[in-house]
Amino acid sequence: MGVPSFYRWLVNKYPNIRVKAIEEHKHGHCVDTSSLNPNGIEFDNLYLDMNGIIHPCFHPEDQSVIPPSTYEDVFTSICEYVDTLFNIVRTRKLLYMAIDGVAPRAKMNQQRSRRFCTAKNDEIAEAEEDRLRREFELEGKLVLPRKDCEVYDSNVITPGTEFMYRLSKKLEGYIESRMNGDSSWKGIQLWFLMQMYLVKANTRLCRSFGTNDDADLIMLALGTHEVHFSILREPAFRSCPTTSIRETELYSSESLKHALVAKRPCEVTIPFLRCCYILHDNIIAESLMTNMICYHFYYDLQFLHVWILREYIELDMKIADVPQNITFDLERIIDDFIFMCFFVGNDFLPRMPSLDIHEGAMDLLLTVYKQKFKNIGGYLVDMQRINDKKGGYIKLKRVEKFILLVGSFEENIFQKRLELHKRCLRRLCQNSDRQADETEIFNLDPPMDVGKNSLADINDILRNTKELKENLKENLRNKSDFLKNGTIRDQVRLGVAGWKKRYYKLKFSAETDRDIEIMRKEIVQKYTEGLLWVFLYYFSGVPSWTC
Repeated sequence: MGVPSFYRWLVNKYPNIRVKAIEEHKHGHCVDTSSLNPNGIEFDNLYLDMNGIIHPCFHPEDQSVIPPSTYEDVFTSICEYVDTLFNIVRTRKLLYMAIDGVAPRAKMNQQRSRRFCTAKNDEIAEAEEDRLRREFELEGKLVLPRKDCEVYDSNVITPGTEFMYRLSKKLEGYIESRMNGDSSWKGIQLWFLMQMYLVKANTRLCRSFGTNDDADLIMLALGTHEVHFSILREPAFRSCPTTSIRETELYSSESLKHALVAKRPCEVTIPFLRCCYILHDNIIAESLMTNMICYHFYYDLQFLHVWILREYIELDMKIADVPQNITFDLERIIDDFIFMCFFVGNDFLPRMPSLDIHEGAMDLLLTVYKQKFKNIGGYLVDMQRINDKKGGYIKLKRVEKFILLVGSFEENIFQKRLELHKRCLRRLCQNSDRQADETEIFNLDPPMDVGKNSLADINDILRNTKELKENLKENLRNKSDFLKNGTIRDQVRLGVAGWKKRYYKLKFSAETDRDIEIMRKEIVQKYTEGLLWVFLYYFSGVPSWTC
């Protein structure tokens, strides 16, 4: 739904909704996906948002994974990823694979803005990396050189590009291969949707639900009010599990499995990909791996179980003082929960300036809702009236009271944010002074002689490269924390006396009190229409005001 960090907030607040997904791998043989699922749950249907697979295969965030250099590398990774998901979920009835088509106009504008920001961020990152490389060179730290490759612009992941055309052909061949060569695929219904056309195999009607990923889908899963729903996702930030085996030791099947799962410390620690038992010097012990089954967390995938999330919401959203004429209804509480998330972020409307999920916005909304439920007058939305052409499915008077109650915290939020930005500014200035001194040293001192015949160990080079990437990520994150709200060029200065007038003047060219009042009413009107549209979009389908 375009709610930044929503998933992280959710699992921090409700930790038991997330469990690690177990993948079974039998070396030398294909996994029998017709056997019982090692995760302890049997799934009927698997729904794959292929864009959530394409992007991490195109530009992996995991530093332990070698990034692809060609489109063919990306295609191979995507097919392997789908194989992994199929082996984990073991769908019994349906596999549904879909790739995004052309975005709606409202979202297209947002995408264009985001991609311009990405291009600017890439430029900043390149300059920062150049600075760090000069710094490492002067310290005598060898790092791996930059690598030019075909895979550099993620903007090609959009309908109508050569990349997407080649990907569609690759996936069609992959599906045909699996349908003809894998018995587990032959017994299911398979749908593949890409851009403007559909590939269908083993046509058979199926009406139940399966799994997928993204915060957007958490809302959709809750909105279905289906209890038995899981979401399979790959965390954005994770550490790759590692293990190794002493050169002089031999392990039985059980001890090997224990070593992997327990990640016991040994002499050499190496990230493992797929199911590989590693000996010293990276030699694969083929004789030990024969007929062994390993359960591990290769992609570090996670299940988010919606039925557990529903139970959490039921416990957390208990309302102490419910009016006598209103009964507690979990399904309506869930609908209100989804609706409140719209104020923190969505793909179509800008979030309210004072509501930032990093600053506890979701907790504030939920607290106000629970404590002031009686004052508000009841539930905010009514799904029984979803087809009401007059918008009766949203109780606008109650929503107005709710927003006014939340708005009473606005001044305090801006004051705290202003103080935080001042501290960030002081820290950034200190860092800038230190970097200026370092730059002066770079310009005066000749670089150290670290010629081609250097005896630096390859492990040192890899460690230095990893350190460079970590430093780069940390420096960019610090700058992003400071710049994300446009602090340096902020002319509104939220929280400083007179900010409201400055806001309407700079954003809407409204200067007099009368102009501001007229503009405020118009903004409320348009924002309310937007809320109605977004609500229908998630609960009913893409609405049209002309129908």
